[in-house]
Amino acid sequence: MTKTTFILCDAACDVLTEPDPWKKASKTQNYVQKWFNTHNATIGKTVLPDRPSRPSKPELRRANEMPKRRKAGSVSGKIALLHALAHIELNAIDLAWDIMARFSHFSDEHVKDSNFSLPHAFFDDWCHVATDEAKHFLMLSKRMNDFNADYGDHPAHDGLWEASLKTSHDFAARLAIVPMVLEARGLDVTPNMIKSMTNQKDMITADILQTIHDDEITHVAAGTRWFYHWCDFHNKRVKETWQELVQLYFNGPLKKPFNDPSRIKAGMIPDWYAPLSEI
Repeated sequence: MTKTTFILCDAACDVLTEPDPWKKASKTQNYVQKWFNTHNATIGKTVLPDRPSRPSKPELRRANEMPKRRKAGSVSGKIALLHALAHIELNAIDLAWDIMARFSHFSDEHVKDSNFSLPHAFFDDWCHVATDEAKHFLMLSKRMNDFNADYGDHPAHDGLWEASLKTSHDFAARLAIVPMVLEARGLDVTPNMIKSMTNQKDMITADILQTIHDDEITHVAAGTRWFYHWCDFHNKRVKETWQELVQLYFNGPLKKPFNDPSRIKAGMIPDWYAPLSEI
């Protein structure tokens, strides 16, 4: 990148290959500012790694090898919860950059005929998502520091990146699974975490979780909006197409209970996801 040109895909590749979590978050915030403030910013193209770079810690394990999480009422349990959430947010930074760069060939900079294309508004949305996820990671990391802990102190499961690998070839599937299933699940579980922290009089953590929840509504909404965009172009029925992709790429039923009010704010209709909790 030069002083006169900002190439989004180059920024994505730099973030994805950055192993230091705090530098990854900081670079994300800086690059998103450049995207919105550089007059001649372009999308570009790049070849992405299959996996983002990671630090030596935390140790990554299979989900079934993870220790059972302790109750968040204890300090150790709270640290474990914050660590797990920080790990999710770190992966979410990479997922946001990955969707922008991996599907950059759909940009209307590159698609000049009547084929499916993505306008700059799509990349604007995911830049907002990326910088939100960076903010979340840094907030959670700082809160862990308040308890003399840090990201990397606990093992973390490695299943979060599997969704990106499974959907790396399919734009609609990526939207259906990452924002519309995985991030939507965050809308379901975070309110109880907020309630738990409020009951413990830990309003600092409760406020952090409320910020994350509210931001995630906009992330799920972005996924839903661009899934509609894809379905409209391909003359696909949204509900049925989404359900088919979830059954194809997501293992098992969707978990109840659902936070219907937050999901509805994000544009998701209960008739879409409720039947998939019963398969």
